[in-house]
Amino acid sequence: MAFRSRSAFSLVALLVVIAILAILAAFLFPVFARAKAQAKQAQCLSNLNQIGKAMMLYMNDYDDVFPAALDASDRHSPDIWNAFPEFRNRIASMPMMHDALQPYAKSMGIFRCPSDSGTRVLDNHFPVAFPSAPTMHAVFGSSYFFRTEIAFRAMQQTSFKLPADVNVMFDGAGHWHGSKRALEPGDNYDAFLDLTRGYRYNCLFGDMHVKSLHYHQIQNAWDVDL
Repeated sequence: MAFRSRSAFSLVALLVVIAILAILAAFLFPVFARAKAQAKQAQCLSNLNQIGKAMMLYMNDYDDVFPAALDASDRHSPDIWNAFPEFRNRIASMPMMHDALQPYAKSMGIFRCPSDSGTRVLDNHFPVAFPSAPTMHAVFGSSYFFRTEIAFRAMQQTSFKLPADVNVMFDGAGHWHGSKRALEPGDNYDAFLDLTRGYRYNCLFGDMHVKSLHYHQIQNAWDVDL
């Protein structure tokens, strides 16, 4: 009887320990997930900071003029510039931004956001399709978009009216650092509004500071007059 009693107690104790571990895991796993996401976001912000430094080195060699380069959305979907035919006609002859900055970058790894999980639709030109799997970096060589109007207008950093408010480079998709799923080609406008409420973008500004923005903040940056 004593033997059976000790065995029963051991089994109950084991089950209690397992239950306690399960409860602790339920609390700790979300904490670990958030910490991992924050670390990736910090690395992404660091990447943009390094890209900004590479841009400054480039501009030192070219009279303070930003690189005459474009991003993956311009190359893949030149139709987004149909309203500006003089700009669209130049796209085929322009290099990609990461190629233009390559001589000034310590590592091409700065163009890969660790949270880059690809896209299927352009956030800032919804619902234009933009397939990039498994990652935007893998398909196009960079995880970041550029405000290409700056290049088309051959702008200098000193010519910005509000350099601290102008978006220069930023994440290719807001779901990478956000709390909502990616946009899909079949989503309607209501879904777009709901999803983008949870989106965040790391952004490099015209004065070369970097910051994490929610969707409406980056839209406000787009609205800043150059």
